[in-house]
Amino acid sequence: MPNFAANVSHLFTDVPFLQRFQAAAYCGFRGVECLFPYAEPAEVVGDAVAMAGVKMALFNAPPGDFAAGERGIAALPGRQQEFRDSFEVAMNYAELLDCQNIHVLAGVVSEDAWDDALEVYFANLAVASDLAAEEGITVLIEPIVMDGYLLTRPDDAVQTVTEVGAKNLRILYDIYQAQLGQGAITDFLDTHLDMVDHIQIAGVPGRNEPDRQGELNWPYIFDLLDAHGYDGWVGCEYVPRGDTREGLGWAKDWGIGAG
Repeated sequence: MPNFAANVSHLFTDVPFLQRFQAAAYCGFRGVECLFPYAEPAEVVGDAVAMAGVKMALFNAPPGDFAAGERGIAALPGRQQEFRDSFEVAMNYAELLDCQNIHVLAGVVSEDAWDDALEVYFANLAVASDLAAEEGITVLIEPIVMDGYLLTRPDDAVQTVTEVGAKNLRILYDIYQAQLGQGAITDFLDTHLDMVDHIQIAGVPGRNEPDRQGELNWPYIFDLLDAHGYDGWVGCEYVPRGDTREGLGWAKDWGIGAG
């Protein structure tokens, strides 16, 4: 049975951030994830997660200047020290949130800087993986379909993990993003699931609930994950069409609902 984690940056947004962990637990989620926990002190977020009795499965390393359009700095030449400093902030949060997975965003780069950016990206991932290994943390990379984003296809993520060669560098396989960028979802799961440590889901094309209104057969995909023995988290990173709780009908067969 899939281990679903509620993405509390998108779900339960009718209550303040620190209350969403309890809201997720009340609906039957055993795990949670979020985009960025940094607006609150790490110990405060950690206490909220612990009090809710859920597991923090994943969060992102600091993305740079998000308001200015930055989506990570791992591949940005000249920002290597800033990347290392920000990753150490993420590791501090991971310790206090008891979280073993940190997603490192590659970043948006110009076409003429692509070669330099790729070299910087590999080097920064190696540094982050070394730092994380000392604390038993896994570094994740995710292909994202976005103009200028360095990593957009799952096959490129496979190549990156292979090139860097760190045992704790793994793939975050966002099925919504993968369907937009490459497709062949079940083929990838059949051949590369051994390189995946976290999965995210959302309906395609609307990024809403993973239900029958989209183009993917979610029960088939979940059964495939079970057949392969996948025991990692499946993050529910979707934007509800309406109230989060009212939209959880897709998950009732797995014990998740309005509570």
